[in-house]
Order: sequence, then C-alpha cells, then structure tokens
Amino acid sequence: MARYLGPVCKLCRRENTKLFLKGEKCFKDSCPLNIRPYVPGEHGRDRRKKLIGYGQQLREKQKVKRYYGLLEKQFKNYFKIAERQKGITGENLLRLLERRLDNTIYRLGFASSRNQARQLVKHGHIRVNGKKVDIPSFLVKVGDEIELVENMRKNVFVESSLSLSSGRGVPKWLSLDRDNFKGKVIDLPERDDIGIEINEHLIVELYSK
Repeated sequence: MARYLGPVCKLCRRENTKLFLKGEKCFKDSCPLNIRPYVPGEHGRDRRKKLIGYGQQLREKQKVKRYYGLLEKQFKNYFKIAERQKGITGENLLRLLERRLDNTIYRLGFASSRNQARQLVKHGHIRVNGKKVDIPSFLVKVGDEIELVENMRKNVFVESSLSLSSGRGVPKWLSLDRDNFKGKVIDLPERDDIGIEINEHLIVELYSK
C-alpha cells in the first residue's frame, strides 16, 4: 500500500501545528516547528498568508489526514461512511478515525507515534480479544480488549513509549492496565478526545461541494 515516506517534520511545519509524528522529539525544544515556525521551502518565511474559502478547507483536511497518517482515498472513504451514519458528519468522521487500531495503540501509549503503532499492528504484535489483528485500519468497538504480545513487552521502544505517555495518561474512552500491557475500550471516543484543534466543519464543506 502506498504511504508517505518523506520527512514528517515538514508536514507539521506546513500545517503550522504539532501533529506528533516523531514521538518524543515532538515534546523537545529541538522540534523543528519550534525552531522554524514557518512553511518549508526557500521562501517559507514569506509564504505564510491568511487563507480563506477553499484554501482554508483544504488545509484543514490535509492537517487531519496527516495527523492520522492517511492518504486521500482512505480519508475520503471514511468521510463517506461518516456521511451515512446518524448524527453530525464531522464528528462521526473524527470518531471513526479515533477508533482505528493503530490510533488506539498510540493512545494507550504502546507506541510513541501512530506510525510506530502501525508497525506494531502490521508485524502481528497486537491481540484484540485474544486474536491477532494485523490490520491498522481495524475499528475497535466498546468492550474490545487490546493486548501487546509477551515477547514485545520488554522492547526498548515500547518501554520508552509507555514512559513518555505516563504523564499524559489515556483518553477517557480507554482504560489501561500498564502492568499487564492491556487496554480496553470502555466507551466510544467523544469530540473532545481529539488531541489537536480541528475545525471539522471545513472538511464537511469541502467534500460537500
């Protein structure tokens, strides 16, 4: 499957928002967005201008896509599902994205970034209700139990991720048994559980044209 392989810190600079794509580095003063808070490129300092209309809608969509690590086709498919569900389309979209297994692993603290969480899932290191699930887009539901396989529990990256996440805790729709490397979905994610400022109405307006 196609995926973005370029420098991810440039994505944060392009969106002028921390997307937390590099794990621990995002929390340090050396984060490139702190050092160079302008868009990438030779003329980046001069290119930051106020967006209106379509430009504003496009940037909001790009920001959310990059935050969750999706490509355009995947993102549009999620929007179509959200559109068919009852309720507010924008909020439905964000709930679907939050329920992805790779995002859930990241939220539980087993990985320091969604990209690292995706690797854990694809390499078969995650069990959902006791069964191996290696599909990052798998949607968790209330009652699902997520567990890290035993041979990964002393992995240096997992230990570092859990240490990094201990200060921020887990969102209220999840519970974590840190000692046994297990998590449980106790509720559906709410709009307030998203980690960055998002104006989902702009995305709905963009796709509704």
